[in-house]
Amino acid sequence: MFWNLLVVILGLSLFEIISSVDNAVVNAHVLKTLPEKYRKIFLFWGLLFAVFVVRGALPFLIVWIANPDLSVIQVITSTFSGSPEITKYIEQSKPLLLLGGGIYLFFVFLSWLFLEEKKYAFLVEGFIHRQGVWFYAIASLLTTVIVYFSLARNPILALAATIGVSAFFITDGFKKNSEEKEKQLLSSNMSAWSKILYLEILDASFSIDGVIGAFAFTISVPLIILGNGLGAFVVRELTIRGIDLISRFAYLKNGAMYAIGFLGFLMILESFGQEFPFWLAPLNTFLLLGIFLFLSFKESRELKASA
Repeated sequence: MFWNLLVVILGLSLFEIISSVDNAVVNAHVLKTLPEKYRKIFLFWGLLFAVFVVRGALPFLIVWIANPDLSVIQVITSTFSGSPEITKYIEQSKPLLLLGGGIYLFFVFLSWLFLEEKKYAFLVEGFIHRQGVWFYAIASLLTTVIVYFSLARNPILALAATIGVSAFFITDGFKKNSEEKEKQLLSSNMSAWSKILYLEILDASFSIDGVIGAFAFTISVPLIILGNGLGAFVVRELTIRGIDLISRFAYLKNGAMYAIGFLGFLMILESFGQEFPFWLAPLNTFLLLGIFLFLSFKESRELKASA
């Protein structure tokens, strides 16, 4: 039992770290424009906000949305008291959580694969990126197919799928806007407090990927909070050390996106009744991270040898 929990927590932490790499880079860029006093304020109070408010409250909110017949208080108390009746009720809502979260994560992966500028780890990534115009057609067709099969099982399951799609397009808009806003922050004379507030809002939008993906590992909210909280702490350390450390790992973003895509695919399959062992999601995350770290180190050595 202990080892099962440890594997899940480590998997959650690692997934939170790699899915928040972009967030750490943006934070590091903007923090360089702030006085030391305000950097410390953001790194301390920002960590508390990221862990206890965003990553602490969001899992409860997601569980409550999937179980509207329960009050928020019932969701919170059942999480820590282990009430058999309410725990069973929440367990029955698992397919809703998994399908909504799974389609959200899979669309995050597809959007990156088709639309985002990236350093290509494989030749096929370049080919797919040049076909970016097809992303919206593929996303629409996938939504239609998933909703069709969901309706055959449970109309509420179809609603969960559409909520996942809506959540993707809403948060994707914030993320797409982050690069432009980052440039404005770097060149503007905005106050330090305004920049800190912006970073906190941006952190909240980036944290959604990690929290939703956590349900592929477990539906235990305390474990999600613990695992994601540890990951958020490491992300803050990466922010302190700056983008120089992160930039050494050229393919880390690729690994994060493939992990997100794989988890999303697993969640969609689970929502339709397919069962997987508890260790599959953590193992997938560790393996993909290892592969892309290896590719990053390999390229780094080749660049040094040719210099």
